[in-house]
Amino acid sequence: MIPDLDPKTDLILTRTLAAPRHLIWDCWTQPKHIPHFFVPAPHKVTAVDINLQVGGRFNTTFEVDGNVMDNQGVYLEVVPCEKLVFTDAYTEGWKPAPEPFMTAILLFADATGGGTTYTAIARHRHPDTRKAHEDMGFFDGWGTVATQLETYAKGLMT
Repeated sequence: MIPDLDPKTDLILTRTLAAPRHLIWDCWTQPKHIPHFFVPAPHKVTAVDINLQVGGRFNTTFEVDGNVMDNQGVYLEVVPCEKLVFTDAYTEGWKPAPEPFMTAILLFADATGGGTTYTAIARHRHPDTRKAHEDMGFFDGWGTVATQLETYAKGLMT
């Protein structure tokens, strides 16, 4: 179920992926899979540290155009094969982040033909942050990530 959305602060992308839900879930919850899809190529993920439980860490390190970006976050909700919610507003141990950007809500549902209806919501604290995220290329970037996720997950099916 999609939560109430506020168009002033929320961005949403929904796609049907040609891979089963359990594989899409595994890709999002197992550190070995994250580097294969999590940022649009040619950028890359260089480190992942996951503690998959409410209050557990979801930390990633990216390399974007030669710049290293550390992202620390925490899981707010984990419903196996259905929903992941994580945020950079806190780090593990509920330590507040100095400059939070967003909360991500990922929804996974069965789609016709054995695929997955994949919904990614980026919820922002302020309309200005939402606008900045959209201007940074939310739809293209998260769309590319969804395509990379689908391609990678389909490769796991063989």
